[in-house]
Amino acid sequence: MKIPRILLAAGASGSGKTLITCGFLQALVNRGLKVASFKCGPDYIDPMFHRQVIGTKSANLDTFFASETCVRYLLNKNATDCDVAVMEGVMGYYDGVAGTSTRASAYDVADVTDTPVILIVNSKGMSLSLAAYIKGFLEFKENSHIRGVIFNQMSPMLYPRMKCLVEEMGVRALGYVPVVKDCVIESRHLGLVLPEEVTELKEKLMALAKILEETLDIDGILELAQNAGKLESETDALWESLLCQENSAFAYRAPRPLRIGLADDEAFCFFYKDNFRLLEKMGAELVPFSPVHDKKLPENLDGMLLYGGYPELHGRELEENETMRNSIREALKKGMPCMAECGGFMYLHEEMEDIDGNPHKMVGAIAGKVFKTNRLTRFGYIELQKNEKPEANRIPAHEFHYFDSTNCGEAYLASKPLSHRSWNCIHATENIFAGFPHLYYYGNPEVPKRFLEKCLAYKEKTV
Repeated sequence: MKIPRILLAAGASGSGKTLITCGFLQALVNRGLKVASFKCGPDYIDPMFHRQVIGTKSANLDTFFASETCVRYLLNKNATDCDVAVMEGVMGYYDGVAGTSTRASAYDVADVTDTPVILIVNSKGMSLSLAAYIKGFLEFKENSHIRGVIFNQMSPMLYPRMKCLVEEMGVRALGYVPVVKDCVIESRHLGLVLPEEVTELKEKLMALAKILEETLDIDGILELAQNAGKLESETDALWESLLCQENSAFAYRAPRPLRIGLADDEAFCFFYKDNFRLLEKMGAELVPFSPVHDKKLPENLDGMLLYGGYPELHGRELEENETMRNSIREALKKGMPCMAECGGFMYLHEEMEDIDGNPHKMVGAIAGKVFKTNRLTRFGYIELQKNEKPEANRIPAHEFHYFDSTNCGEAYLASKPLSHRSWNCIHATENIFAGFPHLYYYGNPEVPKRFLEKCLAYKEKTV
């Protein structure tokens, strides 16, 4: 399958990847192109900004969570019928698992998908040293996949000279981005602020796109994308290869339709698009509701999903919505299956501190208190394994939070890959699976399968 594609990477976080990616996406949309966008790695917020531009949900590509075949399948599936696929890198280009490997790095995604890469180089405070910096990235791996360079925060006077220097190294200079003070996206403790919080975001991105049309070689970038190699197989063939894996849970289909409540509002908004796709493939109908605004759960639910987000920014509203808290607590007492992660897990506690350290009553399904810490408590990729009756098939996951709990759970052992660090986590009862780890269902389809099996049993029991 021929998918024109490009990956925008950088040497470090804070180099302008997200802003330039969004401006570039806007420029492509303005040209009338149908664009698919992707974020490398376990990121929720950057794809929200992509969505504001292209109008549909951006997807993630992660080689820690999913096999190489699965990553190529997800690229194929999400880019079907699109003119071009644009991927945004994660952290520094070669930065992967444990900080000492390239596994799950932006480079790894480029390598698995054979995607040409454009390196975004923050030029602030450098001139000739930029050539040495770029040369190091080109030569670190035998095939770096880097085919072009964009200079960020560069003056128009310096660019022509740097273009000549860089192209002598056999890589294309594809333009520069001047200092754009009016298009800065602010950050907070979990990363960027949400798109809805950026004043006049659409206007700012339109203004940035207009600048990029003048300073980037967009035709050259599209030419590079068009020259990306053909992927090894069609989408259907890739899916069949996943189904053919021994005892593959990808093949599960619930024998009856299942209505699954999905918490979806400003407090709970960290979603993987592909988690929804797999749940729906397995027979789930996702029914959105708001723990902030709605008075109770939707009717006739067979299960409930509480994903992450920013509940700590909405502690007062969540506490004041007592009828919703009671509705969730009573549903759980009656045995409704629930999967909750990070922010959703925090919401299930008896009490949660908000971002200012003020305590608020929450659902009360999990004994204990969530409290604010002054640093990232646990961060990065992990592998989960049951403490009781360990299984060979581990669950890949990740954690990223500044809050902690007096009762994190003991059902699973979380282990850091390429490290000796581990800790216990997750509450796993007959109907509740809840903890700080975020899960990506394509990494272990047994997780959504088991959840939906419990939802089916609950439905049959209540009917």
